[in-house]
Amino acid sequence: MKNPLSLLRASVHLASFLCLSCSSPAADSAAANLGIFSKEADIGNAAKPGAVEFNSKTGEYTITGGGGNIWGTNDAFHFVWKEISGDFTFTANVRFNGTNGNPHRKACLLVRQSLAPGSGYADVAVHGSGLASLQFRDAENSGTHEIQSEVSVPTRVRLEKRGDYFSIWVAAPGEALKLDGGYLRVPMQGDFYLGLGVCAHDNQAVSTAVFSDVELKTLISPTAKPVLENTLETVNLALSDRAIIYHTRDHIEAPNWSHDGNLFYFNSGGRIYTLPVAGGTPKMLDTAPAVSCNNDHGISPDGTQLAISDGSQGDKQSRIYLVPIAGGKARQMTPVGPSYWHGWSPDGKTLAYCAERDAEFDIYTMPAAGGVETQLTSARGLDDGPDYSPDGKYIYFNSERTGLMQIWRMKPDGSEQEQVTSDDYNNWFAHPSPDGKWIVFLSYDRTVKGHPANQDVTLRLMSLADKKIRVLATLFGGQGTMNVPSWSPDSSKVAFVSYQMVWP
Repeated sequence: MKNPLSLLRASVHLASFLCLSCSSPAADSAAANLGIFSKEADIGNAAKPGAVEFNSKTGEYTITGGGGNIWGTNDAFHFVWKEISGDFTFTANVRFNGTNGNPHRKACLLVRQSLAPGSGYADVAVHGSGLASLQFRDAENSGTHEIQSEVSVPTRVRLEKRGDYFSIWVAAPGEALKLDGGYLRVPMQGDFYLGLGVCAHDNQAVSTAVFSDVELKTLISPTAKPVLENTLETVNLALSDRAIIYHTRDHIEAPNWSHDGNLFYFNSGGRIYTLPVAGGTPKMLDTAPAVSCNNDHGISPDGTQLAISDGSQGDKQSRIYLVPIAGGKARQMTPVGPSYWHGWSPDGKTLAYCAERDAEFDIYTMPAAGGVETQLTSARGLDDGPDYSPDGKYIYFNSERTGLMQIWRMKPDGSEQEQVTSDDYNNWFAHPSPDGKWIVFLSYDRTVKGHPANQDVTLRLMSLADKKIRVLATLFGGQGTMNVPSWSPDSSKVAFVSYQMVWP
């Protein structure tokens, strides 16, 4: 079920235009000494004018900025920049002058498509509170979102661009700079504006930050093979903001959220691991003799068992097993393979899964106590990813029977099969929220066959009340991102895995 590493692809770019809202007398001054930058200005409606001082002896930039925020649909801050194109790494030490000021004031390494207040942008923002985040607005005048770093009060940060993807690098005090896992897609067209920005988060005040050891490197197309890094993240429904929980070069997939909200379960290297939701070190779960687990696993409604899918037997075909939630001997459920678990009935009495029988993949159920499997679908082509609604009235699944892969649902006995989504994407792995109000699913471009890894994908959210769909997160992922139920118990967040290409 795994595909080889694929290359990042170019995509449709944003239009670029220049619109300068400037209250700084240095905005059009070519004579000002701005180090590696060429111009400075207040962007947007900043009531208090900002300023830049560059110390050519120390290489430090001291930037004072006002403005209400770099957030929402438009920004107000002080910016010093140069125009560039292509890929880059942009790195600096960052500190605020003084401890007073709004805790949400920001000192940023920033790239913008234009100087308009509502421009598309990406930045690494260090806040007065110590929070570091990768912020972005992926289309002009749209909302801003962020990926929050797991490192607080970093001493050095980096914004990196490769293709349409931006990443955040951070150095905790006394540690080396490292990729923090944030990786997001913001297309930039032609020349764009790169520089340093400061925002007071208070339009009647100013804040000052110092940027030192500023380093800008342009990147050429790499010849070395990239390393794939992995990040377990959460995204909240209210704001679509993301938080980094765990980052590693070990390949990880498919997080489940424990019913008490305290743990994640995920698979890596054929084993199942647990990880505190607050972050920490993963702990391997005993699932012997099932030690070749794939990414189809999930927790029983009463929280006492874990269903896993494993290919340890001689034919290496995946079969379904049940394991005590704290670990223990795995009990085989499906006698033949391949069988991939995907859902528990709300009463815990039935397992739903995808299985290949007679050269066709269809949806099956069987008693959780053991017994004979029941075939629920029989359409030609792949039917996959069954997951029960919390009231037990429906099983949601994905099917390619009408051409593109779309989300469907049916009664638990297989009757009344009906199409839920009908759009221009390939949609996979629908998971209803515990409160029954939403389904979240993974969407690929229509040209992508199957559910391969290392693709441009989106997590999309459908309201079951009105069937409206919105993008919850745009990322580099696919296979392993969200194969199984991954909702928080309170239905406020979804956990997933994103992937990042890192070149030596």
